[in-house]
Amino acid sequence: MFSPLLNIILFTLGSFFNEEPKAEIVFAGDAMQHQAQIDAARRDGGVYDYSECFSAVEAYIDAADYAVVNLETPLGGKPYSGYPCFSAPDSYLDALADAGFDMMLTANNHTLDKRDKGLLRTIECLDDRGVDHIGTYRNRQERDSVLPLLRDINGFRVAFLNYTYGTNGIKLTTRAKVDYIDRTLMKSDISAARSAGAEIVAVCIHWGNEYELLPASSQRVLADFLVDEGVDMIIGSHPHVIQPMEMRHNVQGRNVLLVYSLGNFISNMKTRDTRGGAMVKVVLRRDADGRAIVDKADYRLVFTVPPVAGGNFRLVPVEKYHDATWKSQCRAFESSAENIFLHHNIDVLRDTTSFPEKKMSPIDRFFFKTFGRLQK
Repeated sequence: MFSPLLNIILFTLGSFFNEEPKAEIVFAGDAMQHQAQIDAARRDGGVYDYSECFSAVEAYIDAADYAVVNLETPLGGKPYSGYPCFSAPDSYLDALADAGFDMMLTANNHTLDKRDKGLLRTIECLDDRGVDHIGTYRNRQERDSVLPLLRDINGFRVAFLNYTYGTNGIKLTTRAKVDYIDRTLMKSDISAARSAGAEIVAVCIHWGNEYELLPASSQRVLADFLVDEGVDMIIGSHPHVIQPMEMRHNVQGRNVLLVYSLGNFISNMKTRDTRGGAMVKVVLRRDADGRAIVDKADYRLVFTVPPVAGGNFRLVPVEKYHDATWKSQCRAFESSAENIFLHHNIDVLRDTTSFPEKKMSPIDRFFFKTFGRLQK
């Protein structure tokens, strides 16, 4: 983190040189934690080490002004477990946060895998780590105090909302709350966000059919509803495979980014289309009247490399993976995803710029954000 004084200096300098303020938000897909991932992370003494899992992508995540991932496992405590009822070690959360994620989404179909106790413990862990989170709450009063959740991201007031289609048939037994997909609730939340001053509203939604590369009709219909309600971003998860991305326009002519599914962020799934996923980067700017808009979006493809010789699972950008061990699987995933995006994406292209190798220093970040390049 920057020191307060350095933040003030950089902001002041940026106000002189940066004529067009912008903010960049990165969204990632399903952060799974299967039993094989837990086993691979285990070290002597009962320690679980995920430090190498995200090292190849953390510079990209960290470079964003804000980054969001779907935490698709409770932090339910021991005994840790994978599918079908997940419970990940707390160090998994630490690794995701250290990789640069600012927000964890918790409204998904596995959030009650360890019942209410697991849901509540997950919230406690997220609060202790100081990570933003939405989708589940200790009770209705907490939900009302948290939402609308607005964050100032480089001067843009952005509201985030999170909903799930269900929780695998498991019901709440306490006063805890899960935000399920409900049009009346969503309409009210969106209105409350605007009333609270949100310039941009992002709805992160757990929906659709697993393993289907094209969205279901129910997703399309609900997306239309959300666009009509005036949201600016719709970011989908759950199918465990990528689905198309569209830059749509609402009745006011404003851009609305629709991502049906980002697929898996990291997992132990083994079919061609579940071995990887996409990260989407959204750029916010201001129009000629000073109104915040979604200016553009692009994506990167990532691939989960299984462990070799006692190592851990690793997430890598597909263009950076050349090892012969899993190269054919990586290329098969990439080809399938690109085929879907080529034929179905609308105005959301692949980012083909050089993938960042390491996290930026505060000074490098200032030069990059202000001038579009690093200092010489």
